[in-house]
Amino acid sequence: MQTLADLGCDVVELPAEPDLPDSVFVEDTAVVLPEVAVITRPGADSRKPETASIAQALTPYRPLVHIEAPATLDGGDVLVMGRSIFVGLSTRSDRRAVAQLQERLRPFGYSVTGVPLHGCLHLKSAVTRVDDETLLINDHWVGAGHFGAYRKIAVDAAEPDAANCLPLRGRVVYAEAFPRTREKLERHGCAVVTVALDELAKAEGAVTCCSLVFDTG
Repeated sequence: MQTLADLGCDVVELPAEPDLPDSVFVEDTAVVLPEVAVITRPGADSRKPETASIAQALTPYRPLVHIEAPATLDGGDVLVMGRSIFVGLSTRSDRRAVAQLQERLRPFGYSVTGVPLHGCLHLKSAVTRVDDETLLINDHWVGAGHFGAYRKIAVDAAEPDAANCLPLRGRVVYAEAFPRTREKLERHGCAVVTVALDELAKAEGAVTCCSLVFDTG
């Protein structure tokens, strides 16, 4: 949170929800686009109640649309690259959610594609956006061919968990635990800001997991 504030973000911290211990991973509850916020339906039953407080918090900023039963969707499975949206077909997100997303977002010009993955919980454990043309990817967990002509930076082979980064205000927020992959990002021209994520990493948490970052203007 402090890193986001240091980079000039206005940080809104929501109250703790003691009965929802996974709610720290707020990314899974919503996908915030310039035109609309999608309130998800998390794949784990224990997490479905988390969306109520997130919907309330986002109402002042965006119109809301909802993923509805029986579809399930975790925000950690959603990668947005401009008007192209990729959804990881994981144990938490399914093809019914892909179809609902396409239906709800078609009026805004988005295309939604389901992407198989394996070896990780969420798509953003395997691939994230570096910039408008570039992805950071572990191609052992998700096939690089699903992402067409985007430039790909492969994680170092010794750092399979290193594919999660957060581009923000001309910087790339990144876990300090992956120095070899960090060097690859810096060779690409990224100004990397590192953060310690040892405790979150125990639950496959990473830099995108604990916030919803969007433009309020």
